[in-house]
Amino acid sequence: MLAVHSHPHEQITYVISGEFEFIIDGKKQILKAGDAAYKQGHLPHGATCLEKGMLIDVFTPHREDFL
Repeated sequence: MLAVHSHPHEQITYVISGEFEFIIDGKKQILKAGDAAYKQGHLPHGATCLEKGMLIDVFTPHREDFL
């Protein structure tokens, strides 16, 4: 589980495999392989893994804290 949080970066999450419940700005949605979600900067969001899988996250601007 990734607790609801926010950051100044824009973020796109692509689901490679598995199933995840995302909360984005208070709205829940289930994402599966092939789905993607966009989170604009400062927007509250979080996720729960429902079925083991893999995600790709892309941030802009890049996150210095992840380098």
